[in-house]
Parts: sequence; C-alpha cells; structure tokens
Amino acid sequence: MTADIRFAPATGIGSLPGGDAREAARTATGSFEDFPFLAELPARGPGADMIGRTAGMLVELYARVEPSGWRLGDRPGRDTKRARSWLGEDLDALEEFTQGYEGQVKVQAVGPWTLAAALELRNGEVALSDPGACRDLAASLAEGLRLHLEEVRKRVPGAQIVLQLDEPSLIAVLRGHVRSASGYRTHRAVDRQLVETGLREVVGVHADGPVVVHSCAPDVPFALLRRAGAAAVSFDFSLLTERDDDAIGEAVEGGTRLFAGVVPGTDTALSDPAGSVMGVRTLWRRLGLHPGLLAEAVTVTPSCGLAGASPEYARKALAHCAQAARSLADNPE
Repeated sequence: MTADIRFAPATGIGSLPGGDAREAARTATGSFEDFPFLAELPARGPGADMIGRTAGMLVELYARVEPSGWRLGDRPGRDTKRARSWLGEDLDALEEFTQGYEGQVKVQAVGPWTLAAALELRNGEVALSDPGACRDLAASLAEGLRLHLEEVRKRVPGAQIVLQLDEPSLIAVLRGHVRSASGYRTHRAVDRQLVETGLREVVGVHADGPVVVHSCAPDVPFALLRRAGAAAVSFDFSLLTERDDDAIGEAVEGGTRLFAGVVPGTDTALSDPAGSVMGVRTLWRRLGLHPGLLAEAVTVTPSCGLAGASPEYARKALAHCAQAARSLADNPE
C-alpha cells in the first residue's frame, strides 16, 4: 500500500514560534508550495501546546490544566474551549492561505501512547497506568481525528491530507521509562503487541490517506511503526546510529517513506543545502541502496518542531529544507 503513495520532497514538522496564526499559516504554506502544513503555535499557552491541542480534539473525554499537567475530567471547561478555539483560528488561517490549492497538506496530532503518557487520570497517575483508560483514550482520539480530518477537507477541498501522529514518548512507553506521579518509580513497559494495536486503531482512522509517525527520540521502532500501518516515519536524522541500518533498509525496500530531520530545530548557522543532506547520501551508500531511489524515498524536514527557534530562523530553516530536498533530487550521488 505504502509504495503507491508519492510524498512531496520537503515539509515542516508542525510547531512554529510566535502567536500569530495568519503569519504562521503564511510561513507554513509559503515555504512549501507542494506540501504545506497546519501550523501549531504553543507559545500562546495551555491549549496551544501539543498535549492540550490534541486533548481538545477528543470525543466524550475532556481535559483541564492542573499544576501537574493536563488531567482528564467529566465535562468541557475553559481549557478545552480555549484549545478548540485556537485550533479553529489556525484552520481559518490555513483555509485563507490555501484558496484553490490542490495537493498534499499535513496536519498533526499527538499519538495515542504519548497522550496516554501525558494525560492524568483523577488519581493523578497518567492514563498509561490503566489499560482500560488507554483503550478508551485511543478510541476517543480516533473519533476526534476522524472529525478533525473531515473539517480540514471542508476547508481545503483540494487537499490530499497527510496525518502526522507525534509520538515522542513512544520509546519511554515501550521501555518502561514513564515516571509515576510520585517520581519514585516508573510505569511498567507496555507490551509491543498492545502498542502496535493501539497505534493501528488510530492510524486506521485515515483510511483514504497516508499517516506519518513522528518521533524525535533515539531508537525509533521503524518495524513496529510499519506494521501498525504508517506510510512514513519522521525522525531526527542526527540520532541515527549504525544499529538502525537494517531497519531503515527494510523500511525503504518495503516502500516506507523516510521524513529525514536534517535541519536543526533551534537557531544555528546553517550549512549549504547540499551539506545538510550529505549524511543521507552517506547512509544510502552504506546501505547499498540505489541513488535514484533517494528522491522517491526521502522527504526533508527540520529535526523537530521549530517552536523554540526565532521567527527569522524558523523561516530560514523551512526554506533550507526545500533547498536541501532539491539538492538531493538534482545530485543523488
């Protein structure tokens, strides 16, 4: 299935600095003429952060801000309303800057396991501590995403929607590294089969389009994500080691797209675009893959979200991704 999907050569991860939705939409759509994304602006505060934003999408589950973080409750309060209001503002801005656009558009949400590791139950422990709560959360997220994708389709009728699930806590969940409320112990590791099943349920909600799973942590479980139905895996390229070679080679040969995060997410001096993708070319040679596959297999992105960057650097970094992708296509060797 994944081999038939053609992705554009470059895009962003999701978050941008500042709090102006129209300016962010102008940047996210102007930087990538064939793969814009729905910008996220966490600097606006609770409800615009990645956990609060996705919590606002849940169906029949609601979350509010407590001193310890986001906690599930019985009814929508001001925090849920604020999260939904900001998402609406961002969708308004995306709609304005994509009039007449036809092509791929990426939208992002937190995946079920990072959400379960972040959202607290009434007792203060995270949902991850309760298998029933994890199942309920995944079902609520799947339904919420289905409605969200419908809304995006209405606003950008020409869009081929790509759904990105952000799973920065996935490795911690698999390895039993998520801390308890007391901080003195960790929650037990979740069985890989259960993790895969939970992901597959949420991935399956976007049956008519591709899903990318993003993790900017080390040791991304490429094979598990592929089995769960991900058409692409997004990762911080600088965290790869030669231990990942086999998994990456299998992913590429199986038609999985690599969203290679090669441009730093915070302010730094940028190399020339060709230099930014030199590591990708080196990996290709090491794996013995055909250079002509590069443009078909790799989408160039920042290493992670750009919320911590200056607005000027964020714009430069996105433009740099587009230039680096062109360099990769023009000179695969």
